[in-house]
Amino acid sequence: MARPKKSDQQAEKNAEDYVRPELQEVSAEERRIRLKSLIVLGKERGYLTYAEINDHLPDDVQGSEQIDGIIGMINDMGIQVYEETPDAEALLMSDAPPAVTDDDAVEEAEQALATVDSEFGRTTDPVRMYMREMGTVDLLTRESEIEIARRIEDGLKHMVQAIAACPTTIAALLEMVDKVERDELSVDDLVDGLIDADIGLDDAMTEETPEEEEPESDDDEDDGDEDGAKAAAISAEALAKLKEELLKRFEVVRAAHQKMTVILPVKGSQDPEYLALLSEILVELTAFRFSPKQVESLCDQVRGLVETVRGHERKVLDFCVEKAGMPRPYFIKSFPGNESNLSWLEEELKADKPYNEKLARFNHSILDQQQRIIDLETKVGISAKELKEINKQMTTGEARARRAKREMIEANLRLVISIAKKYTNRGLQFLDLIQEGNIGLMKAVDKFEYRRGFKFSTYATWWIRQAITRSIADQARTIRIPVHMIETINKMNRISRQILQETGIEPDPALLAEKMEMPEDKIRKILKISKEPISMET
Repeated sequence: MARPKKSDQQAEKNAEDYVRPELQEVSAEERRIRLKSLIVLGKERGYLTYAEINDHLPDDVQGSEQIDGIIGMINDMGIQVYEETPDAEALLMSDAPPAVTDDDAVEEAEQALATVDSEFGRTTDPVRMYMREMGTVDLLTRESEIEIARRIEDGLKHMVQAIAACPTTIAALLEMVDKVERDELSVDDLVDGLIDADIGLDDAMTEETPEEEEPESDDDEDDGDEDGAKAAAISAEALAKLKEELLKRFEVVRAAHQKMTVILPVKGSQDPEYLALLSEILVELTAFRFSPKQVESLCDQVRGLVETVRGHERKVLDFCVEKAGMPRPYFIKSFPGNESNLSWLEEELKADKPYNEKLARFNHSILDQQQRIIDLETKVGISAKELKEINKQMTTGEARARRAKREMIEANLRLVISIAKKYTNRGLQFLDLIQEGNIGLMKAVDKFEYRRGFKFSTYATWWIRQAITRSIADQARTIRIPVHMIETINKMNRISRQILQETGIEPDPALLAEKMEMPEDKIRKILKISKEPISMET
C-alpha cells in the first residue's frame, strides 16, 4: 500500500506550482493545533497510521519532502508509523516505547512543536520561499528568450500604435524631440535604439558586455570602472548617430502630423487620407525602441484623458440613475455612444417615463457634463469612443508586455544570486544585494535586444553588476562618499596594487600623484577620505 499524500513526480510538481488560495490561508496557529493533537494521539497509543497523519496534516502540505520530514520527526519521538492499524500481537512484538499518560503526552507535544516550526520554515520564511519559488521556474533556452523578447516587442508595438492614434500624444512626442534637438533632453532618455538598424545604444552595450564568466576577484568594481570608461567613449559616438537618425525620422513624423491636424477637423479621423498619414507615422515610430519611462509617460496622458471622460460620464450616471431614478440597465444601454449628443436628454424627456419629472430638474447639469466631454473631444481631435478604443488597445499591449517581462525576469533570478554572492562582505547584506541586482535585471529586460545574437544572461550580467556595485558605493559606507570619488579611490587602489606587485614597495603619495597625474595634496585627501570611520567606543 502506497504512502498517502505521495504521488508521481509530475503530480507533485503541479501540487507545488499550484496551491488553491483557500489552502494558502491556513494560519500558523491552526497548523500547531493540528500537529499537537497528532503528536498527543501518537504518544498516548505509541503508534500512528499514515491515514491518521493524512487527516491531521494541513491541506497546504503537498511536497513529499515536507511529509517525509514530519514522519521522520514523529519516528524520532518514539512513535511508530504503520500502513494500517496494527493488531495487539504486532504491538507486543515491536520495540516501541510504552504509551504515556495524557499529561505527559501534552507536555512532550509542546516540546516537539519547536521542531515542527522548522519543518514548516520552507513555507513561512521569506528567503526560503523566494529561493523555492525561484527554483520552480525553468531556465530559458535561446529560442525561449527570443520568443519572450518578441512578445515584449509586440506588446510595446501595440502600445506605440495606440499612442500614435491620439493626436495630443504625437504632439507631446514632438515636443520631446525638440528638447533633444536643443540638448535639453538626452536622446537615450527618449529612445533606447533602433529596432532594425545597427545604430543605437546596444552597440555600446554589446562591445563592453563580457561574454566570458564573471571574474571572482576583488577587482570587480575596478573592472566595472574601466568598462564604464570604455562604454562612455563608445556611447558618445553611438548617441550622436542615434540623435541624427532620430531627428531625421521625426521630420517625416512632424510633416505628417501637420497635415493630419489640417484634415482632422474637416474630414474626421476615419478619412482615408488621414489614415494614410497615420500609417506613415506608425512606420517611423515603430522603427524606434522608446525608453519605458517615456512610453509610460505618454500612456499616462492617454489614461488621464480617458479618466476625465469617465469622470464626466459618472456624474451623468449619478444625475440620471441615483438622483432621477432612471433604471441603471436602461442608462447603460442608451447613454454609451451619446456622450457628446446634446439631444440625447431631450429625446429621453419626450418619452413618457415615470422618472422624467425628476430627470428634467437635472437638465442643465447633465448638458454641462456632456458639453465638457465635447470640449475635450475638440481639444484631443477624436471622439470619446475612439479615445476609449485607443486606451483599450494600449492597456492590452501593456499587459502583454508586462507578462512577458515577468517571465524573463523570473527565469533569470538565479543569475542575480550567482553574481550577488561575489559581492558579499562589502557593506551590504546579501538580501540587499539581491534586491539591487534584481533592479539591474529589470533594466536589462527593458533594454534587451535579441537581434544582436547574444543570450540574455550575457547581456544582463553587466546591468546586474552595475546595479550592485553602484548600490555598494552608494549605501555600504556609514559616511556616504560620492560615486565619482569612489571611482577615483578604486582607480588609486588599482594603481597602488600594480606598483606594489612590480616593485614590492608600498607607493607613497608623491608616486601615486605622478602616476594619476594629480596634485599630491589631492592624493592625500583621497587617502584620508578612503579610510573607514572608527567607533569612538573601540
